[in-house]
Amino acid sequence: MTIPLVVVGCGGHGREVLTIARAMDVDARRPRWRLLGFVDDRPSEENLKRVQRLDVPFLGGVAWLRDAPPETHHVIGIGDPRIRRAVARRVEGYGIAAASVVHPAATIGPDIVHGPGFVAFPGARVTTNVTLGRHVHLNQNATVGHDSTLADFVSVNPLAAVSGDCHLAEGVLIGTTAAVLQGLRVGRDSTVGAGACVVRDVPDGVVVKGVPAR
Repeated sequence: MTIPLVVVGCGGHGREVLTIARAMDVDARRPRWRLLGFVDDRPSEENLKRVQRLDVPFLGGVAWLRDAPPETHHVIGIGDPRIRRAVARRVEGYGIAAASVVHPAATIGPDIVHGPGFVAFPGARVTTNVTLGRHVHLNQNATVGHDSTLADFVSVNPLAAVSGDCHLAEGVLIGTTAAVLQGLRVGRDSTVGAGACVVRDVPDGVVVKGVPAR
């Protein structure tokens, strides 16, 4: 039996998440998802045209989920961790369960624990003994090393590397090609800029960039 699935957000990130769900069904012996369409409160005209080209319906605003059938699941296709957190709280209030989608070309090692809403893009690598919170997104070719913990709503952008035994607090964004070195902590709602190298702990609520990151 397939599970009805709605993607929240029809921007580029959301459309990429849709391709992951589709790839899971192609890879599986039997389809898992029945894709109902996208919801988005403020879609651009260009993104609506792009969704139409994917042959997937646009259902309306996020409030569409309030009256969705109870078996419906959602996956949030929004890259910004803080926006994703706000949307998740709203959708959870509707009683709609969060789905996790993992591309067949992602590598998920042994003893990996993840919360609902986890998204792993193609080429993402998680090694071993890693804990991932709710609505964590690992983008294309991102890596997470052994014994690390990524709290709720963390995003690791393409080609970024999180080394072993790191702790990324809630809402952290690791930019494209950035690196967090072994055993370090990045504080809640902080951003590591693209290409940065984190060599010391990062406090809450800051943006760091550069090599070394400051």
